[in-house]
Amino acid sequence: MTTVGKRTALTPRHLTRTAERLSFIYLERCTIHRDANAITAEDADGTTHIPSATIGTLLLGPGTRITHQAMSVLGETGAGVVWVGEHGVRYYAGGRALSRSAALLEAQATRWANMSSRLAVARAMYRLRFPDEDPDGLTRQQLLGREGDRVKDCYRVQAARTGVRWSGRKYTPGDFTSGDPVNQAITAAAQCMYGIAHAVVTSLGCSPGLGFVHSGHELSFVLDIADLYKTEIGIPLAFDIAAEADEDVGPRTRRALRDRINDTGLLNRCVNDIKHLLLPNDTSSNRHSDEDRVTLQTDGGHEVAAGRNYGDADEAVIW
Repeated sequence: MTTVGKRTALTPRHLTRTAERLSFIYLERCTIHRDANAITAEDADGTTHIPSATIGTLLLGPGTRITHQAMSVLGETGAGVVWVGEHGVRYYAGGRALSRSAALLEAQATRWANMSSRLAVARAMYRLRFPDEDPDGLTRQQLLGREGDRVKDCYRVQAARTGVRWSGRKYTPGDFTSGDPVNQAITAAAQCMYGIAHAVVTSLGCSPGLGFVHSGHELSFVLDIADLYKTEIGIPLAFDIAAEADEDVGPRTRRALRDRINDTGLLNRCVNDIKHLLLPNDTSSNRHSDEDRVTLQTDGGHEVAAGRNYGDADEAVIW
């Protein structure tokens, strides 16, 4: 095993693209270490090596312990880390961006800072969720009303399809078991989706807090992105799980959701959706280059090379 001082920092070219990663890996009752650029899960049955650069989100279930060096390599490779308890899922950590470009973050901040473009993005999000409707011209209040009606319709349709009794959405924060099986499944699916969306958002270098529908929370944009797939994937899957049995709803939901995400290529779709929302007219692949490049801003919206002293333009020197 190499020592910390002898390890070189990973670059984006060493890492697996977000769209090509495993959606999430769930571990419980084990100790997680680091071995070079892999993490190891050690339990009574032995030690399993997992390449850290292939992980989208690591879910840590009950009975897990993780070392500082394991968290370090997960952060370097851009993996999200979520602690999973018996009472649901909470997102407690994140990795660094896989791209060194700030293009998406700057585009997000620009579109968020203008009220007109912020509403345009909210309408585009609604269109992604419900492509059979045209949200152009709708106010925010109208968007919220229509979204609420569509989600209620989704609950009713899925209840009729699966034969699961539905008496409304009920969730008590901090008390996962207070809901009936279908509500537990919906909560488990939603919280896992929040963790996955957070991992994708941070890996692309975007700000989790600058939301276009949600607002005022450090994960507003994460909630925006996770909700894009609620009625298509999360809610139908939750009703399927509840229709099968009442026991072990949380673990069965996580396993089924993991398989559904892999089967549908959701990570790749999530990456493309974020890029489309923030840079709808951008067709240049160079805009999202992995090149580790820093520039300085100057007048007229232009950029100049960093690492130089511009005190005397005729004799600029490298710092």
